[in-house]
Amino acid sequence: MRLIVDEKEVFIATGGREFDPALPAIVFLHGAGMDHSVWALLARAFASHGLGVLAPDFPGHGRSAGAPLTSIAALADWTAALIAAAGARAARLVGHSMGSLVALETAARHRESVTALGLIATAAEMRVSDDLLDAAKADDHAAVDMISLWGYGYHATIGGSEAPGLWMLGGAERLLERARPGVIFADLSACNDYRDALAAAAKVTVPSIVIQGSRDLMTPAKGGKAIAAAIPGCRLTVLEGAGHMLMTERPDQVLVALRGAS
Repeated sequence: MRLIVDEKEVFIATGGREFDPALPAIVFLHGAGMDHSVWALLARAFASHGLGVLAPDFPGHGRSAGAPLTSIAALADWTAALIAAAGARAARLVGHSMGSLVALETAARHRESVTALGLIATAAEMRVSDDLLDAAKADDHAAVDMISLWGYGYHATIGGSEAPGLWMLGGAERLLERARPGVIFADLSACNDYRDALAAAAKVTVPSIVIQGSRDLMTPAKGGKAIAAAIPGCRLTVLEGAGHMLMTERPDQVLVALRGAS
């Protein structure tokens, strides 16, 4: 599915079913340097159970046109515009890593557009190391290596994929390698510069859940717990032994947690 948002063409996966704006909508927001494909399993699951699924590539990512947006606030405004462009009145937002900050900020800035929140691998402050920022700025492959290695729990580095035949670590590297020059740096900088997560969390009034991995090296569980504590009535699920890329490491557990929060 393709839409025009802010005068730029956007590619959106719909979970294998045509998007129907009359259905309850759910929007999946990907992390830094990634695209809609990280949501393949979850998008199909929700589309098969009566929801209208939108899993977009952010501007400048994947198959979407334009330059990458350089702040979480800009991405939040873009997300609200996407929901409107799709013909939905409001949507449940599920975001991973950078996408979780975008979902959170959207809920704070555009309350009328959001019905519920699912924040996966989130943090009150998503600081990025200088080494990683420097590598990303130089479009050095070391940035891809660092994100991939830090992004998975130990079990994932030796196999362990719940989808037979897939290599999680290698798959992450290939996905990040496809990012256009400057995209990973723009995304990581947006995360690093964002300081409003706790303030945004306090403004959230919709049902919410935070899902963290206990061995997440990129957004440690304590950061997600802080967000959960700041959102009134928020549920918290910590997946033991899991790293940052929960949708591929533990897709079934993430699906159960998200469905339980609806």
